Amino acid sequence: MDFSLTPEQQALFASMLKLGQDVIAPGAADRDKSGVWDPAVWKATSAAGVAGLPIPAEYGGSGGSILDCCLVNEALAQGGKDGGFGLSLGAHWVIGSVPIWLHGTEEQRQRYLPGLTSGELIGAWASTEPEAGSDAGGILTTARRDGDDWVLNGTKIFITNGPLADVCTVLARAPEGPTAYIVEAKTNPGFKVGRELDKMGCRSSPTAEIHLDECRVPQSAVLGEVGSALWKIAFECFDWERTVMLAATVGGMRSTIDETIRYAKDRQQFGKPIAHFQAIAHKIAQMEINYQVVKNAVYKAAWLKQHDRPHVIEASTAKVLAGELSVQNALESIQIHGGYGYLRDFPAERALRDAKLTSIGGGTTEIQKMIISRTLLG
Repeated sequence: MDFSLTPEQQALFASMLKLGQDVIAPGAADRDKSGVWDPAVWKATSAAGVAGLPIPAEYGGSGGSILDCCLVNEALAQGGKDGGFGLSLGAHWVIGSVPIWLHGTEEQRQRYLPGLTSGELIGAWASTEPEAGSDAGGILTTARRDGDDWVLNGTKIFITNGPLADVCTVLARAPEGPTAYIVEAKTNPGFKVGRELDKMGCRSSPTAEIHLDECRVPQSAVLGEVGSALWKIAFECFDWERTVMLAATVGGMRSTIDETIRYAKDRQQFGKPIAHFQAIAHKIAQMEINYQVVKNAVYKAAWLKQHDRPHVIEASTAKVLAGELSVQNALESIQIHGGYGYLRDFPAERALRDAKLTSIGGGTTEIQKMIISRTLLG
């Protein structure tokens, strides 16, 4: 495996890092406190080509590779210091746009992808239900035929971008089995956004319940084959989450380390910076070790995916490591900051709240261990 970056990728990372610093970072703490989404930030980043990065140029995208997407996610998280923005961008990309690109008809691609790649439209995916989270096959939302249409009924929960979505792919149970349907959320009267969820972290990313109440869609809204969406579409979404989206955690960890180092060099105790004390220096060393472990694991899984090689164990391993070690790093950062780390005035506290989602969303740590063990044991 060769993890070296081309000059073009180095320039891409540098430009996205600056974009994060200039556009996303200002106001990130305020957006976290108030739990609001800023359309101006989305518009500015979309104008820089971020919204359509993984989609081919023929549909308005940039045609970025999987590793390119990882680099952009990492850079924006490192520079932007806003886990919520990374969450919404990831949902728009890997579960909002990519399934239409990979599994849609040409008509569906032409209808939706240009708007999604420009950022004019925001994408989402709705599979999780109150009684079907880790058990994706246990969905209760139904889809029945009615003439030439399908009618969807059910409730979804934890839907990232739910209140924002113009295009939302809904997983429902048809008589033939789980099927994906593209719903034009803003104009379909049967697609109803329920209460917005007040989250612990990633608070600038809106998350909501979705109620499907006699939600009528045409046959042309079916994404992929009827009855095959769980294995062919949903699991592909999860795979992208466990590779591409994880790179945002890498960037968040780098940002946390850098902030902690700056504080440790500035903070004086007993007549010298606390960075000079071995106990603090060793904590920072361990944070860097954790970061290197996670980055290597994430980019290995992404490299294997890009080269179409088996990577189930590697992706789940990266997910487990990212979920556990990002939280450890945030806790160490708070400890180094002392009482200041316990205040919302410092980014360490927010880093902890944002990091915790990594071990839950896109398949919990426990589910990843189940996947790894089942793959090993056959």
